[in-house]
Amino acid sequence: MAILAALGSFLATLAGGAVAARLRDERHLVLGLAAGVMLGVVFFDLLPEALELSPHPGFGPSAAALTVVAGFLSLHVGERIALSHGAHHEGHGHEHGGLERIGLTAAGGLVLHSTLDGVGIGAAFQGGTGVGVAVTIAVIAHDLADGFNTFTLTELYGNSRRRAFVLLGLDAVAPVVGAVIGTVIRFPPAVIGLYLGYFAGVLLYIATANVLPEAHAAHPARATVVLTILGAGLMWLVVALGS
Repeated sequence: MAILAALGSFLATLAGGAVAARLRDERHLVLGLAAGVMLGVVFFDLLPEALELSPHPGFGPSAAALTVVAGFLSLHVGERIALSHGAHHEGHGHEHGGLERIGLTAAGGLVLHSTLDGVGIGAAFQGGTGVGVAVTIAVIAHDLADGFNTFTLTELYGNSRRRAFVLLGLDAVAPVVGAVIGTVIRFPPAVIGLYLGYFAGVLLYIATANVLPEAHAAHPARATVVLTILGAGLMWLVVALGS
């Protein structure tokens, strides 16, 4: 049952990627919406879940809060190194794939996140059909945004459309794989909490340091701001309906 339910996530992910692929002439609007969705995912979904699942050391911030900062800074440092490396070789005609690799890493994080969504579906059905259906509906809505962001992020960092479609395909299959895993085994909540915190920091950096500036660079339109707010609001609604 869980695997059949995860097929809905498979279709939703492909649908989200298809929307991102078709709206090339409205790139600034797509990026504005994607940034809002990512911010909504971070603050309404990933961060609360990470704080709930991760252990608290008894002093200072929780472990999840530390991994959020670690995720943000690790991507920032990696991007600075890639840019510095590219500038160093620019005059010698060398190609570099630093930024492309960052895009692939970010998209890979979304694939892993989608796998965990599938694990959640499998675990939820272990608690009963009603719980499993409720979780599945929330995951389907969430994976629509994941597919959208996977395609957008892969292209944003200079990767080809072919790579973007490959990552989209992997992101679509991931919930089904996760549902199989979640039906068989369960991961320690603390481990999942630390991962979600780290990934929240990664998405927060991408949304604020890359996607939003890119969205407003060529077309500083009010519609882009409106869509960013709408994207965050949609994720709040998705999380609220799924809770």
